[in-house]
Amino acid sequence: MGGPWDAVLFDRDGTLVVDVPYNGDPARVRVMPGAREALEELRARGIAVGVVSNQSGVARGLLTRRHVYAVLRKVEESLGPFGVWAVCPHGPDDGCACRKPAPGLVFAACRRLGAAPSRTAVVGDIAADLAAARAAGAHGLLVPNAATRPEETARAPLTAPDLPTAVSLLLSNAPTPAAGRTGTARDNGGAGRHGGIA
Repeated sequence: MGGPWDAVLFDRDGTLVVDVPYNGDPARVRVMPGAREALEELRARGIAVGVVSNQSGVARGLLTRRHVYAVLRKVEESLGPFGVWAVCPHGPDDGCACRKPAPGLVFAACRRLGAAPSRTAVVGDIAADLAAARAAGAHGLLVPNAATRPEETARAPLTAPDLPTAVSLLLSNAPTPAAGRTGTARDNGGAGRHGGIA
């Protein structure tokens, strides 16, 4: 791994791409401003990048896994390859260990990338993304959008107005051990290069 971070993990909807609720149509994928620039900066420095994404539309019967993979492929066509996709297909009442704000997706992505959670950042647009990071012993950074609640922004330990600024902040701040769990990533069996739907 290169640079001060082992890995930077991104939420998908509302962070890397415009949030289209329960989107299973690749034609509706729209990249967030600055996303490709930010990712290219990390890749150029040898820092692994991955995606951690709740996709409860699968549990709700609104999406199939095939839909999720089709959108995944479109995101990679637009933004380049990711080292790992860790996706939770469960609903909020399923009690799984992977759905953010639980740390399972972060642990699984870190394990797959060989990254220490304490040297991993999670970039997202809502409090659940930061809570998952904190629970895993990783570092959270909020990039608010129109759907982010003001109280989520106010409570975030670190915020940025856009993805390029978020990456600049991360690159200028070497990680220190985060509160909570650190060290070896736990394996919830949910992440693979393209096999990350638990």
